[in-house]
Amino acid sequence: MWEERFSNSQDYVFGTEAAAFLRDNLGWLTPGARTLCVADGEGRNSVFLAECGLDVSSFDLSPTAIGRARDLAEARGVALDANVSVWESWDWAGPQWDLVVAIFVQFTDPQARVGQFEDLKRALRPGGRLMLHGYTPKQVEYGTGGPPDPARMYTSDLLRESFAGWHIERLAEYEKELDEGAGHSGRSALIDLIASKPRI
Repeated sequence: MWEERFSNSQDYVFGTEAAAFLRDNLGWLTPGARTLCVADGEGRNSVFLAECGLDVSSFDLSPTAIGRARDLAEARGVALDANVSVWESWDWAGPQWDLVVAIFVQFTDPQARVGQFEDLKRALRPGGRLMLHGYTPKQVEYGTGGPPDPARMYTSDLLRESFAGWHIERLAEYEKELDEGAGHSGRSALIDLIASKPRI
């Protein structure tokens, strides 16, 4: 589905500017941090992080999207290690990351989401930081992006429970007007989690 969606569009589906979530939380970005952007699409977020001085790798299942991510990185003069991979094939047990960024990755059902969250946890080094951004169930009413299934959305209670024992630095539900390409446009019900993995 995603390859078809990207390849059928002449434009960047979600635009070329980073998600407002990243631009609003610059204080959590550390230059030089080894960073993984998961299911990164056409590179708007990974390229922005590289522009901020982070050492960024990314993956997405769509070859078209990854091609555009590489083009965007080249156009902006930054290095980006962009890879074609499905979620299940990524080496989650491989080198650990200082920062993992997961933005609008709500494509799994609640049962599969448990494993998805475990993958994100495993990818981070002790003390590493997760920046997770998505929609709350109210987003279904707005219909301005994301899946039409409220069960795939996040709530504060869900994230607090899923990352119990982590140091939560930001956990907030809010509404905002988004203008992030045709894919995310209009009033949106959003949620942010920024949390650090326990060192022990």
